[in-house]
Amino acid sequence: MRLQEHIVSTPSGTGSAGPAKVRIRHLQDAKERGRPFSMLTAYDQFSAQAFEAAGIDVLLVGDSVGTTVLGHDSTTATTHQDMLTFTGAVARSVHRPLIVADLAFGTYETGPADAVRHGVELIRAGAEMIKLEGGHAIVPQIQALTQAGIPVMGHLGFTPQSVNSLSGHRVQGRDAAAADQLAEDAVALQEAGASAIVLELVPAQVAARITEVVHVPTVGIGAGPSCDGQVLVWQDMAGMSGFHGKFVKAFGDLRADLQRAAAQYRDEVTERSYPGPEHSFD
Repeated sequence: MRLQEHIVSTPSGTGSAGPAKVRIRHLQDAKERGRPFSMLTAYDQFSAQAFEAAGIDVLLVGDSVGTTVLGHDSTTATTHQDMLTFTGAVARSVHRPLIVADLAFGTYETGPADAVRHGVELIRAGAEMIKLEGGHAIVPQIQALTQAGIPVMGHLGFTPQSVNSLSGHRVQGRDAAAADQLAEDAVALQEAGASAIVLELVPAQVAARITEVVHVPTVGIGAGPSCDGQVLVWQDMAGMSGFHGKFVKAFGDLRADLQRAAAQYRDEVTERSYPGPEHSFD
């Protein structure tokens, strides 16, 4: 019997409603109905399963794993092998969310053939959609990926892999010319075959304009409330990273909770109150 598939992101927030499996068409349907969808990064089994249970629609295995898990100071240090490893971990752990994976820095800039080769490997690892950064310059890569049957999510505005050429983490599209360029890039990505576009660190009114211009869903991060979906790095969302950027809201204090638990464990080990009789075998 075929499970009925409904629109994503139902108002209940319980995770009990929505499609049995989130597909790209559900994101498109959400845009057309004006119902925002949720997206979080995920890199491992337990966080992915928690987010699935919470009803998160899309899980992004981001190259941000380099800075949030592996200790690097830039996503440019994240390798393709890193992406394959963490994409596989997430994909094996969940069933409902749409799995999106980043193409790592250096895996697609050299041309369409490299983009397709690395994209195929990410799909084989479990990704269902591939994300890459850039505007007009990567149109040939997007065309090649989509022609190869690989769905693509674009990424405009602040593009972390270009942090050096952008001179740091800076809001993009603040003047009229830059805003026009972002809108033109978004249309170009859509026409090349992109099925969704992330807008990062973009003024809210510019993101609203782009969301209105393109017919594919937009996903905002530091781009205001008008995008069709929203994404955050999960460690920022849960208060684990300690990052308090203007666009971030911490919905928990996981860092403090983990620190308290570890300190209690340390104390009980030191006092020999753990392990107790109930934790020991006869």
